[in-house]
Amino acid sequence: MTSNRPRPITAPALMDWMRSDQPLQLVDVRESQELALASFPADVVHLPLSGSGDWLDSLREKLSAGVPVVVLCHAGIRSLHFGQWLLEQEWGLDVWNLDGGIDAWSLQVDPTTPRY
Repeated sequence: MTSNRPRPITAPALMDWMRSDQPLQLVDVRESQELALASFPADVVHLPLSGSGDWLDSLREKLSAGVPVVVLCHAGIRSLHFGQWLLEQEWGLDVWNLDGGIDAWSLQVDPTTPRY
């Protein structure tokens, strides 16, 4: 049985991971207007929670098996809940949550990322 909580990761630790050659896939659950305000400076799978009806049936195909998933949102709460849901699906995913979300990223890693 897997844990029902994604592992936390800080913004600086995520930056180190992104700079390494270790694979990861980023999932951003913010709404499109939030991405327009402050996009994440890397390729993400954009899965806005309000649009889950559009992507839920194909979600498993959108995520690469065997590659850790880091979920993010504005403050890390929506992504935590989504990460918990992902783990409950028992797909064998290694799920992480960006502590503090894109806001922490802006404060701790990249001050050019706008805060909102």
